[in-house]
Amino acid sequence: MKLNHSNTVVHPYILLFISILAIAISSIMIKSSNTPPSVAGMYRLYITVLIMLPFVSWKRLRLSRLTLSDWSLVLSAGFFLGLHFLFWMESLSYTSVASSMVILTLQPLFVMIGSYYMFKERVNKRMVLSMIAAVFGSIIIAWGDIGVSREALIGDALSLLGTVSIAAYMLAGQKVSHKIPANVYSVIVFFIGGSVMLIYSLMNNASLTDYSSSDWMYFVLLAIIPTIFGHFIFNMLLKSIGATTVSVGVIGEPVLAIILAYFILGEAVTASQIIGGFLAIAGMGFYFWVKSKDHSRSF
Repeated sequence: MKLNHSNTVVHPYILLFISILAIAISSIMIKSSNTPPSVAGMYRLYITVLIMLPFVSWKRLRLSRLTLSDWSLVLSAGFFLGLHFLFWMESLSYTSVASSMVILTLQPLFVMIGSYYMFKERVNKRMVLSMIAAVFGSIIIAWGDIGVSREALIGDALSLLGTVSIAAYMLAGQKVSHKIPANVYSVIVFFIGGSVMLIYSLMNNASLTDYSSSDWMYFVLLAIIPTIFGHFIFNMLLKSIGATTVSVGVIGEPVLAIILAYFILGEAVTASQIIGGFLAIAGMGFYFWVKSKDHSRSF
């Protein structure tokens, strides 16, 4: 499915907002569950694959004519996706939603650097400044939540590893996005990512079946909300707006997550989080405005 400004019914930025909201909901769901993160992540991806399989045309994959190099990128993407879920979901066991999410917002900086070297993608000064403003806003959001305890540092380190992993996943996906349909690509990388977490769960003797009906419903909801409406939409957007722009949208995730955590988990919202939230949203908005103007000039 090809998405661009001219032939899609829904504007890519609207789809991006929907996907970010879906991802933000996942942090609340994970924080509210006591199931092992690796098991939850494994079932999240495997159930997504089962849901999407009936809608995948494998004939289109045969027609794609992927090279060995392309396949290595697809396999690497799945591996990095598994690592991202493993590290990030585990980080929520050690630190708060806000602290983990703010580190995740460093993702566009890693992706921007990678895009420069991989795709020769250049950004102007206004884009860089708006991105920095948005990231700075995210730092302000989590300023009061930054801890120096051993557990907080472990959680932050895991979140950082998850951020690097998702940046690598996005870049690999953009590299092959013009050669393979997004739904086919997603099913493959989701299956590989789930398998990474399956191996980790088996190595740590985690139970794969001893869960309540509410836990299984939680796994299904993780598959539908943040994976199909989140990561699958991300994969669709890689071809039309690129990994950097998708990653900039992720900066809005902590803002939405904090709002949801306030209403659902009862977590307090501080003045610094409000100020940082406005700065993050303003920086994102300016980035998208500049990007849209540059896009319109290219036609």
